[in-house]
Amino acid sequence: MGVSVVRIRVLVVDDHRIFAESLAAALAAEPDVDVAAAGSGPAALRCLERGAAEGRRFDVMLVDADLGATAVAAARATPAPAAVPVPADGSEDVSQALDFSPTLGFARAGGPPYAGGTPTVDGISLVAGVRSAQPTVRTVVLAEKDDPRRAALALQAGASGWVAKDCSLQRLLAVIRGVLRDETHLPPALLTGVLRELTAARRHRTESERLVESLTPREREVLRCMVAGLGRKAVAERLFLSPHTVRTHMQNVLGKLDVHSTLAAVALARRAGVGPVDLAGDVVERGGQPA
Repeated sequence: MGVSVVRIRVLVVDDHRIFAESLAAALAAEPDVDVAAAGSGPAALRCLERGAAEGRRFDVMLVDADLGATAVAAARATPAPAAVPVPADGSEDVSQALDFSPTLGFARAGGPPYAGGTPTVDGISLVAGVRSAQPTVRTVVLAEKDDPRRAALALQAGASGWVAKDCSLQRLLAVIRGVLRDETHLPPALLTGVLRELTAARRHRTESERLVESLTPREREVLRCMVAGLGRKAVAERLFLSPHTVRTHMQNVLGKLDVHSTLAAVALARRAGVGPVDLAGDVVERGGQPA
């Protein structure tokens, strides 16, 4: 009688189809690996949902660090239906990068821009969304070049590793098997830079928490509404205030947080751990449009 082999289910996510299919084919040659490929963030979400529905969840997801970069850059040139505008350089807090995904059920205000009516999902946002919705899936980011800041963001989002795209197949397999043992894998050359970035992020979080604590209870309510992406009129209706009073509260929030835009206030709130107000069952306005 043959010995059953515990197979590892791997999902390769890269919008360069030749690379994705080539890597998938190389991994599939391993006797203990089942592999699928997805060419975009939304396609990856569909694969993950389908696998979960069929009782065949993926174990590891390999994600291109630059996933969707071309589509995101093109979509920024056109108005997006998101409630909060997206900064041109994408430099705000990583928690602001997530959009709504009906397949995995996660949402964030200020999601990525839309391309052709479809929400674009970048690599780090995909890591964060999957970590939230399917925490048993280990994610590894595949990168063209070492970048301590982005590697730190990936780890904060829930990634278990950051690996160069030009590494050997044996190295990649070692990482895949390692993250399933709850190991974290980083290139040695990145370690010092990533630790520095994580230390700075912790310091920024502490400062953000101090600033949020300076708000009054009402101002915190308004801030949570801002995090949820509500416009001034919707906040007024929700809190039974006049739009003029809400505007005053919003101005006070920006002043106390020492920021100059709603987007910056939302990013700071996220760093401080402030979540959105619960919109379940509400019919409200988001950025002036019906939700």
